[in-house]
Amino acid sequence: MTRNRLARLAACALALPFASLEALHAEAAFADGLAAADLFNGKDLSGWVNVNTASSTWTVAKDETGAPVIRCSGIPTGILRTAKAYENFVLELDWKHLSEPGNAGLFVWSDPYCSKGVPFSRSIEVQIMLTPDNVDGQGRTMYTGQGDIFSIWGSSMKPDRPHPGGWERCLPSARTTKGKGEWNHYKVTCNDGVIKLEINGTEVSGCSNTTPRKGFICLESEGTEIWFKNLRVTELPSASPALGDDMCADLAAAGMRPMFDAMEVKGWKEGADKGETAPEHWKISNNLLHYDGKGKSLWSDESYGDFEMLCDWRWTSEHQGRMQRPFIGADGNNVKNPDGSDKTMEVEERDSGIYLRGSSKSQVNMWVWPCGSGEVYGYRTDPKMPPEVRAAVTPKKNADAPIGQWNRFRVRMVGEVLNVWNNGEHVIVDARLPGVAKEGPIALQSHGCPIEFYNVMIQRLDGTSAK
Repeated sequence: MTRNRLARLAACALALPFASLEALHAEAAFADGLAAADLFNGKDLSGWVNVNTASSTWTVAKDETGAPVIRCSGIPTGILRTAKAYENFVLELDWKHLSEPGNAGLFVWSDPYCSKGVPFSRSIEVQIMLTPDNVDGQGRTMYTGQGDIFSIWGSSMKPDRPHPGGWERCLPSARTTKGKGEWNHYKVTCNDGVIKLEINGTEVSGCSNTTPRKGFICLESEGTEIWFKNLRVTELPSASPALGDDMCADLAAAGMRPMFDAMEVKGWKEGADKGETAPEHWKISNNLLHYDGKGKSLWSDESYGDFEMLCDWRWTSEHQGRMQRPFIGADGNNVKNPDGSDKTMEVEERDSGIYLRGSSKSQVNMWVWPCGSGEVYGYRTDPKMPPEVRAAVTPKKNADAPIGQWNRFRVRMVGEVLNVWNNGEHVIVDARLPGVAKEGPIALQSHGCPIEFYNVMIQRLDGTSAK
């Protein structure tokens, strides 16, 4: 923190000890003396990461004056984020909806990936919506299209004015948004957990006490075409003392990249080796990958060594019939009844998984067995493996969501060591996979049962770059 900044804040605090708004304006005035950086170079999308949309969703075009713009088709719903994380900053941008109603958004202090089962990230959203405030003569009381600010998917904030429904949402104090085909200017000041939004020169909404308060800036695609231009950010000094991890987005996952285009299955083959074909039984639309249960496993064209992977998955109502499946003990062996027979329970059989480094043996299971998903069947059932290996690849608990609900795997593979989190529970802890290949493709397993996948992302941990 510079002496000038300290002096400005101290003067503001002495004059108005309870006026956080004035303190924020002092910060904004201080920012006028700092250098602004362009977030868009006018040529391509360098510096941005397409998190979960299609290659056609975000393109570079020119507006009516010939100025370069980021054109968002609005299809599918999802986000484009900055490659860099930001803490305290002033962001300015221009946007224009081409139709009314129009829907989009700006996310600040975002995670680098979407939350489980949805196309949106944990962040604070600054609404970019174009819709009449009056519908059938009734004024909107719960949300507007005039610059609302609200928390989404696990973030939190305190609105500047109480919301009529008690939501963590600040409704704007004035209507200053222009209509379709007209450019609007946003100035968003984000500093020490406080956000203020100015639309076309008028401050209309804000919030404080946000969590997180460091993360990525995102542009949202949500159904209608929108253009963005003149995106510039001025960074302000960071908090002192520095923010703890609990106040930051998941910065360690900044290298996460999507493994699928949201609208077509490319970069993958159905089947392995000479039997591979173009995907026929695996279809993707709006980032949702559906497998009908009738084809072969889906293999990535790329190979991976050390990596961390996110994968949302859920079972459909279809199953493979009712079957007896064993209970598995912490040692990896089947639990026995007093008479020596296997202890079992009847389940509606569903089975799939993720093959790691090109091998079906190093498979992270998705199934409905009593022990829960995450088990590595090829190692657990191999009698040549040491007892400690077989025990380690057995889930510590059943953390599966009910049928029809989304699960999230976080799979980390470094050398021979595997860790798996299922819905936030650390179910496979530092399990060693002796003899596993140093690298290889990843596959989504075909085991005769329909299954759906979402938000499949990966980051390499071996120094190479994910595409």
